[in-house]
Amino acid sequence: MTDAGLRHGRASLGLSFGVQGVAFALLVTRIPAIQDQYGISDGLLPVFLAAVPILAGVGSVATEKVVARVRPSVVLRWAQPLVLLALLGVGAGREMWHVAVALGVFGLAVGALDASMNMLGVSLQRAYARSIMTGFHAAYSLGGIAGASLAWAGARWELSLLASYLPVVAVLLPVALIGSRWYTEGKGAEGKRPDGTEAGAGGAGGALSFKLLLPLCLIMTFAYIGDSTVSNWSAKYLQDVLGSSEQLATVPYNVYMVTTLLGRAVGDLGVRRFGAVAVVRGGSLLAAGGFAVVAVAPGAWVGMLGFTMLGFGLCVIVPQTFAAAGRMFPGNSDAAVARLNIFNYVGFLVGSPLVGALGDAWSYRGAMLVPMVLVLATLVYARAFGPEPARYGGGHERPRTADVG
Repeated sequence: MTDAGLRHGRASLGLSFGVQGVAFALLVTRIPAIQDQYGISDGLLPVFLAAVPILAGVGSVATEKVVARVRPSVVLRWAQPLVLLALLGVGAGREMWHVAVALGVFGLAVGALDASMNMLGVSLQRAYARSIMTGFHAAYSLGGIAGASLAWAGARWELSLLASYLPVVAVLLPVALIGSRWYTEGKGAEGKRPDGTEAGAGGAGGALSFKLLLPLCLIMTFAYIGDSTVSNWSAKYLQDVLGSSEQLATVPYNVYMVTTLLGRAVGDLGVRRFGAVAVVRGGSLLAAGGFAVVAVAPGAWVGMLGFTMLGFGLCVIVPQTFAAAGRMFPGNSDAAVARLNIFNYVGFLVGSPLVGALGDAWSYRGAMLVPMVLVLATLVYARAFGPEPARYGGGHERPRTADVG
């Protein structure tokens, strides 16, 4: 693989992460409009919302089986257009079964998309021999901000879902298809990776052991419980508990997304300088501190400080967890990433209901302490993020591709 090929592969994968950020944000930020368009009751809405991550988990499991026969780049090339078309289907339908089918396709395709994107990211990071994984997730955050902004504009101008989604899909679909021409898995000649191992090879780091992967699965779950707490409860918490205005209550999630983007933009530099273990520990402590500040905040502005800390803290954990799985099983990283990706959806499913149930039964201030404790538990498993293999550092000469820009 040439240096130019790696650079093109990195840019095209970053574009894919960004496109996915736009698509997902356009879906989740227009849920009230989707509910109104299809007449979905408040009692039925949680069923629809839960179905998407459940089916995404199924899609991720299926991707693990598919990539044993075809390359992850092939899965990604077809999954991303399917996600965009499913999003358009959500906007275009009128009957309840229309949205059920569209969301079902969206969920399955998102699972395949998330798994295959991160498989390629892990493979490219191995080829670069330095941390670049957090940068891909920064592109996702940037796409999420763009998608949320487009959704806000659609709601502000009272556009229908179809009118909001159609121009975006019309632009992003050809962009994604063209960009997919440069996907690369960061392998050398004859399907070998730069370190000489075969894709899917057994041996040390090859045979996939769920027992060894379990700490990373727990960390992924804890991180997404924290993330879903912010996305689902920050506005309600600021308004109902801290007494902010309705307008001010919309600010914390926007601040969280911006700080997540900023943290991920510099996260790889931190990993290269201090190592993944130190960065994840620092992020976990900062995120736990953010939840603590939110829990004891006397007013809205202190609460927003806590959500700001959460963005900077949580942002590094997920991409570094995927990267750690790739290092742990260098000969079977695709399967490791696919299985780890399932716990993304587990955390998303558990987080929002958990905080809501504790808030109703106890208090919302107390409920914020639960994700705080779970994020702190990451410290117990932090060693799973290192050390880096000797061929990636430790005074050893790096492969030539490490200098690719």
